[in-house]
Amino acid sequence: MSEGHEHNGHEHVPSRQRRRFPGISSRTYEHPADRSALVALRKLSGFDTVFKALSGLLPERSLRLLFLSDSVRVSDQQFAHLNVMLRDACYILDLEKVPPMYVNQDPQPNAMCIGLDEPIIVVTTGLVELLDEEEMRAVVGHEVGHALSGHSVYRTILLFLTSLAVRVAWIPLGNLAIMAIVTGLREWFRKSELSADRAGLLVGQDLQASMRGLMKIAGGNHLHEMNVDAFLAQAEEYEAGGDLRDSVLKILNVLPRSHPFTTVRAAELKKWAESRDYQRIMDGHYPRRDEDKDTSVRDSWRESANHYSTHVKSSKDPLMKLVTDLAGGAGDLGDRVRRGFSGFTGPSPEPQGPESGPSDPAGDDRPPRDGS
Repeated sequence: MSEGHEHNGHEHVPSRQRRRFPGISSRTYEHPADRSALVALRKLSGFDTVFKALSGLLPERSLRLLFLSDSVRVSDQQFAHLNVMLRDACYILDLEKVPPMYVNQDPQPNAMCIGLDEPIIVVTTGLVELLDEEEMRAVVGHEVGHALSGHSVYRTILLFLTSLAVRVAWIPLGNLAIMAIVTGLREWFRKSELSADRAGLLVGQDLQASMRGLMKIAGGNHLHEMNVDAFLAQAEEYEAGGDLRDSVLKILNVLPRSHPFTTVRAAELKKWAESRDYQRIMDGHYPRRDEDKDTSVRDSWRESANHYSTHVKSSKDPLMKLVTDLAGGAGDLGDRVRRGFSGFTGPSPEPQGPESGPSDPAGDDRPPRDGS
């Protein structure tokens, strides 16, 4: 348990006892899709050399100077309560070097971990003012999890490429190539956010606080008006509701985002917190950092593929159900697809007999859906 300890020259006594994870590998909490990509990248020979060369092109030094000159650096003298949380998070996840942390004036609640050589954590005043101590502790743990996994490297590249895509928008092929890379990075980064949410839970060790923080990010500082179970029910409705048209719209809505939707994050975190994997970690059984070099890329990709396969089979999303049926050879799929996309293709003509009325444009007996 983390009680009193000395870390980087600063004595720190957490507000309550929390379990510490000596030598923990980031593989412990990483989402399978995130972990497989990271393991593969770490195994690439010359990977570090390439990114150090890239650091000359990326505005990292400029960003460091910008935050140093125009934000408030967290320390024992400034935002001391955040400094305590930061040191405690690094102690719990056994991150030896505490990354610098800045508070930036911005009413939008946000936090990020960026940097190629050394990670920097930035939180906005909007987030600091929105969350209570335990909710904020989960966020700090989330960002320390990014630092331990090395996500800050790819986040910095994503920011750079997104900016570059805007600058070269007048070059059609160049812009398309960059946006293809950006789209792939965003998909990976959305999974890395799920990983960092898990790290935040390992640091805070308070699932309700993590849930409250996500609800506040979605609906503001109105906890008396919100309910965790109802919030999670939204995630269930989002996944299972609608038809194939809604499935396509979900994909289109999430593509430009670097983060998963908040209700989805809450549901994913709760599922992980209730899993045997989480309980084993809390019991002290987890992968160690000194074993990372022996990790198999093939095994990591296989685990990721198995995860996606299980997700597709268990998903209630109409498109995922259709994919499962296709794999299982179910019949009448053509008719189901036509009915699922009837809102896009328009009404299908049906034979009119003397007893029949007008054809149903929806293709079934369901009432028309609002907003479709």
